[in-house]
Amino acid sequence: MILTAAPSATPGLATPDSMAHYYQQRAATYERVYAKPERQADLRAMESWLPAHFAGRRVLEIATGTGWWTPHGAARAAHWRATDLNPETLALARAKPAMPACVQFQTVDAYSLAELGGETFDAAFAGCWWSHVPLARLPGWLDTLHARLQPGAVVVLLDNSFVPASSTPISRTDADGNTYQQRHLDDGSTHEVLKNFPTPDQAMAVLGPRARGAQWLDWTHYWALRYTLA
Repeated sequence: MILTAAPSATPGLATPDSMAHYYQQRAATYERVYAKPERQADLRAMESWLPAHFAGRRVLEIATGTGWWTPHGAARAAHWRATDLNPETLALARAKPAMPACVQFQTVDAYSLAELGGETFDAAFAGCWWSHVPLARLPGWLDTLHARLQPGAVVVLLDNSFVPASSTPISRTDADGNTYQQRHLDDGSTHEVLKNFPTPDQAMAVLGPRARGAQWLDWTHYWALRYTLA
């Protein structure tokens, strides 16, 4: 995925360009995080939980990345549009052998969705994207997403929970309340990455007036938020 945020003038801190570069460099090893032994029970439960929410629907996936969640979410969908702005990660997603036939890939900016033209969908999914959106941009991003969805659309947002024994430690918190981590790549480089961990109340507070029947689900290492649109 490629991420955009308000630029930082301080060298070494997360900026749109630095985070884009980080995810491009990390593309080939991105899925190592899903091999952590302590996360396997959560992952199997979530992979089983996802398909029913999208059965028979036209789904817009935001920030597909390497496509870890795509084959699970798309298993029973009528159509699944897997979008990302990062060609390196999308190439890996396209190459997955078990991708359902309903999946179509497209290069799309998650914040504008302009590349979709006038297309609308009756479901949306974002896996591990919310945590990378600056807090000040969340309401606007959700408004943009909701504008692409039809009344009655199902939305599932899924992301990491902070678990001290497993998660990368928080390195700093900025004046807006955003939290950051220091990530290390195989080439020895270190990158600051925006990574927020909302509480249920914090997440639901920014969903906007169209969200109905919001449900928060907790696993040990992940959370999910499901709702429908009026």
